[in-house]
Amino acid sequence: MKVREEIQAAPVAEDVTALIAVTRPIIAGLLHSIGEEYLAVHGGRENIRLGDLGRLRKSNDGDLGVAFEYAVHDAIVNGTSPIVLERVEAALRRCNIRRGNPSSILFAMEKSGAKQLIDTKRELITPDSRVLSGKRGQPVKLRGYMNQLAAAFHRPTTRQALPRSIQGLWKADLFLGSTLPDHWVGTSIKVNPRALEGAPGLRVAIVPTASGRSDAVKKDDHKNLVICPLPHDFSFMQTFHEGMRIVQALMAKDFKMPSDATLPNPMHREVARVYVERRDFAVLEVLEGIYVFSQQGLLKTATADLSVISFESNSDAETSTMLAPKPLIS
Repeated sequence: MKVREEIQAAPVAEDVTALIAVTRPIIAGLLHSIGEEYLAVHGGRENIRLGDLGRLRKSNDGDLGVAFEYAVHDAIVNGTSPIVLERVEAALRRCNIRRGNPSSILFAMEKSGAKQLIDTKRELITPDSRVLSGKRGQPVKLRGYMNQLAAAFHRPTTRQALPRSIQGLWKADLFLGSTLPDHWVGTSIKVNPRALEGAPGLRVAIVPTASGRSDAVKKDDHKNLVICPLPHDFSFMQTFHEGMRIVQALMAKDFKMPSDATLPNPMHREVARVYVERRDFAVLEVLEGIYVFSQQGLLKTATADLSVISFESNSDAETSTMLAPKPLIS
């Protein structure tokens, strides 16, 4: 799987220019997720029109995943941010994981039913890996429930068959823990802290720090979650969320203007109009042409190939490219 890291290089300035800046790499990622064999009839990747991109993306089996959790996973696995490691260690101590260095398991569950470990070594999940739920009793072994967790993600009826202590674990974005005790905790990552919810099996919630509020790692007894605030740029992640919604709306309409009900925000419609007016031009030509309207210097792009381990599944994985926004961490 290819990952396109969109690394924040400056604070978000004006909304429309920032949204144009983030929608450009999202559309570029969609373009690069399509196999060459599907592009030939359109004259190749260099010549496909913007208006044809949505139609072509619907007809082939490539996909683009936007993984906000990848920034956290990468910071832990590669030790690129001391403050992230420090906060995660504090959260794990609250979950009685006190030995060894923090590690992360990024477990992707797709709409197709395919199950993958992304940028995660298979040996991290051993027959003795256990999930700490915060409930009394012997913690369950993670490996034996991986397929059931993915099934629960797609089929609500399957959730009741899981042990009561982990019936909400399918909501986890990743698993944090340590290989030394081989203990892990289901972790939820929310850009908007108001969207945070507890579930059986979830133990840690990573949220952005809020201005004027304590950034201490603390326990929320009501949700049974250890709240782990990270000092990343909330406005950047929110802008990326909004940019993705704009692109999804445009793709669904083959880059004709979406309805007011689909995009009611005037700023979002202004950004959409920039693309609608250029739907008859080549995608790459459009992306180059509108750069002048974007917040220049907001993003730096880096690409890499990630290891992917597939689990037993009746479906093939569809995601070939992952877009990973990485905010500034102060």
